[in-house]
Amino acid sequence: MSNRRTALQKHSFGFGARPALVVVDVTHGFTDPSCPLGANADSVVAANCELISAFQRRNWPVIVTTVVYRSEDEARVFRRRLPALNLLTPESHWVQFDARLPLDGTELIIEKRHASAFHGTDLGEELRHRQVDTVIVTGLTTSGCVRATAVDALQEEFLVVIPEEAVGDRDPEAHRANLYDLSAKYADVITLNDCMQAIDQI
Repeated sequence: MSNRRTALQKHSFGFGARPALVVVDVTHGFTDPSCPLGANADSVVAANCELISAFQRRNWPVIVTTVVYRSEDEARVFRRRLPALNLLTPESHWVQFDARLPLDGTELIIEKRHASAFHGTDLGEELRHRQVDTVIVTGLTTSGCVRATAVDALQEEFLVVIPEEAVGDRDPEAHRANLYDLSAKYADVITLNDCMQAIDQI
């Protein structure tokens, strides 16, 4: 048996005709370094502001997610694995969206309990109802909730695009490694500039 590795053949699909923006967990808990879950994410927030504004101008779907735990029974194993998640209660400042995001009340808000924005939510149904064919996944963190959401978006049969400047992670090495892996198997990872140019061409 040969030890030679066979390179994977990757196909980039780009954008379809009806994109939606899924902004994953750009909340104070993940953008404020004083929270155990957070890190400095100023550049990620800025990139998301640009994308949100572009989608709003076109009246395209914007979905924003936040992790909220309303009872002790929710995501028990996940919270045992990462106890800092217990800070994300309904009355907590940490579950609120970063105030810098230009939200205007038209966006769909998804409360989630696990990493993926699709798991245990109606996000897939909402996107299909809006006849979405392409999901642009942004937010925090690249190695966790962004990755899980991107993988599930592909498994829900959507084209997946990740603008690399619009995602971030507490661990720069994990950020780079996961973008590499996502690009290899699950999504088109492109620059924010290329993403904005593609949006202009739809």
